[in-house]
Amino acid sequence: MASNETSGESRSKRYAKVKIGLLVGTAGLCVVVVMVIVILGLKKRSLLEKVGFGEGMVHVDGTTSIGLIDDDYICATLDWWPPHKCDYGTCSWGSSSILNLDLNNTILFNAIKAFSPLKLRLGGTLQDRVMYQRHVDQEPCSQFTLTNNGLFGYTQGCLPLTRWDELNIFFQNTRAKVIFGLNALSHREVNADGSVVGPWNSSNAEDLMKYTVDKGYMIHGWELGNELSGSGIGARIGADQYASDTISLHNLVQKMYKNFEVKPLVLGPGGFFDANWFSQFVIKSNDSLQVITQHIYNLGAGVDNHLIEKILDPSYLDGGSHPFRDLQNILRTSGTSTVAWVGEAGGAYNSGRNQVTNTFVFSFWYLDQLGMAASYDTKTYCRQTLIGGNYGLLNTDSYIPNPDYYSFNNGLINLTEWDCYLVDEP
Repeated sequence: MASNETSGESRSKRYAKVKIGLLVGTAGLCVVVVMVIVILGLKKRSLLEKVGFGEGMVHVDGTTSIGLIDDDYICATLDWWPPHKCDYGTCSWGSSSILNLDLNNTILFNAIKAFSPLKLRLGGTLQDRVMYQRHVDQEPCSQFTLTNNGLFGYTQGCLPLTRWDELNIFFQNTRAKVIFGLNALSHREVNADGSVVGPWNSSNAEDLMKYTVDKGYMIHGWELGNELSGSGIGARIGADQYASDTISLHNLVQKMYKNFEVKPLVLGPGGFFDANWFSQFVIKSNDSLQVITQHIYNLGAGVDNHLIEKILDPSYLDGGSHPFRDLQNILRTSGTSTVAWVGEAGGAYNSGRNQVTNTFVFSFWYLDQLGMAASYDTKTYCRQTLIGGNYGLLNTDSYIPNPDYYSFNNGLINLTEWDCYLVDEP
């Protein structure tokens, strides 16, 4: 958590600024202190010395806040990946997809309801391969299958209306606040170089939205696309066109929810931060965008054998602040009312790493991220995933909480972000 910067003050003590974030007050500090004590008690002293851990006192400056968050800052994701999604020879998704998750599981129900409400972002790579069933459709919904020819390596899938009903009843009963990721590539051509041709075709999204409104289902926000910003993952859309598409989504939400006093949020682009792209996107969106979302996988690939060293290296963790800081500056200088969220963050991409991103050690990355994001006015932080992959808060097979669920739900959430200093003698 702590950086290694030394102040220029004349006092003999050195101050290393840390962003303890959501761990506020005595209880929060106890969590940090206990975690450090556990580490210091380990026998692997050489590793601890390598990453710069040492003894010291913690000082919290409770006089000035450095950031404010939403009262429902905590968020988690549900993904579309089918059981045959595998990475590095490991298939870690099981039946955790939006399409096949067991909504009758008591542990799942209670894990979500414990937050009352928990923000849930439904999306991921395959959201841009999903079509939404309509009442007039005669053919059954197609399922995702592996292919060598399709975008993202999968055929087009489909969301049945019966499943949409089941999901929304479940969300109502658990009091979840749903952010649904819409297909931004619907009826669009993707060139061989990944560039996308033409404007967004919103017809299928309108079908789903109308059905949702008619059934009285509450959606907290509609997000357009997944990881299509900047260089994109598999496909990319220019900032000007994405802004135009976002305006189209905004107009659609205004139309479909015209009789609602409070309308769903419009979010995007749900991609990796690119300063020039994000800057143009914010400017060209003309305030049709309420929330700008970025994704965080700053630890690299899940196959990396050095993930634990990165997680326990304060300098490496501090390096993850740049996207938060730069996006905050873009929003401040643009004069927009748009706020920043982390729409998806799993730390290590390609489903994480078993015995690392689903164990206690990953809390050092997660808690640091929560505090760091909050210190740069990020209003909501969505963890990848609630369940699924090797970075789920719940075990994919048993639904039993992994260690990070207790970091995620420890009652230490506070609306104010404070500065915290590590104080040690020279």
